[in-house]
Amino acid sequence: MKPAFDPVQLAIPFFVIAIVLEVLLARFGKARANYEPRDAATSLLMGLGSTIAGLLTGGAVFAASLWVYQHRLFTIPMTAIWAWVVLFFAEDLTYYWFHRLSHERRFWWASHVNHHSSTHYNLTTALRQTWTGGVAGTWLLWLPLSFLGFPPAMVAIQKGISLVYQFWIHTEAVRRMPAWFEAVFNTPSHHRVHHARNPRYLDANYAGILIIWDRMFGTFIAEDDAEPCRYGIVRNLPNFNLLANVFHEWIGIGKDLAGSRSPREVIGYLFGPPGWSPDGSRETSHKLKAKWRVREERAAAELKGEIPALRQAQGEDLLQGRN
Repeated sequence: MKPAFDPVQLAIPFFVIAIVLEVLLARFGKARANYEPRDAATSLLMGLGSTIAGLLTGGAVFAASLWVYQHRLFTIPMTAIWAWVVLFFAEDLTYYWFHRLSHERRFWWASHVNHHSSTHYNLTTALRQTWTGGVAGTWLLWLPLSFLGFPPAMVAIQKGISLVYQFWIHTEAVRRMPAWFEAVFNTPSHHRVHHARNPRYLDANYAGILIIWDRMFGTFIAEDDAEPCRYGIVRNLPNFNLLANVFHEWIGIGKDLAGSRSPREVIGYLFGPPGWSPDGSRETSHKLKAKWRVREERAAAELKGEIPALRQAQGEDLLQGRN
């Protein structure tokens, strides 16, 4: 039941070579890549820390997977090609919902936010991984695959393949892939949108390998060259402090829980969307996008010289946070 190999470990030499190549190409003006030494170092240290954290929690996660597999509905052979094809789609769909949940619910966002904390977007950003995902329990979403009958080793290998694939899409050096590829697969263009903090691009493109899930579930947004992506989180961190990058959202949750005055507030601070507050004074991504839409509609109406009074009043309400 133990994986015969780890795709991520095998890919580490490729990661190193690709990062060095991206840096050199950018230095000589042959590729677009923005590197800040302290930012890149933070990403690399986060990757190292994530690996160590994975070793500490990996045994318990794999033991849980084995226990679930012992109660499986079917027995799916690892040697069957059809089984790998089915698992490819099933695991990728699982990743989509894990990723979406990690953005839409604060408890899981706290373990994922560090992947988005860089204000730069290059191959080192891919290594900026969570230290607390095992504790947050997002790995539970993959247990149904073992319950269906996929051996835990098989699931682990496919998860590794997905992670390796996602490394190369963290770059500005590749602008667009062929149209057919962009239509089906996650690409640097699609993933730049995902990492952007522009209101236009928030809550989009959660794909792992296949972008088809975002197209199916209404979370796809195409990159618009007229509005370049600005990277990071809604409120970027003031420095490159490693521990602050890893734990700042958990600390924020702790402070909010300490000041909670009701069970409703406790639940909201834990499982509401990031930015939730009892009085609505903070800004969630939904509110930021709503304000952006109002601004866009008003700008378009102004160009046409026709702003309906009601629309203007509604827009002012949104801009002043009354909704």
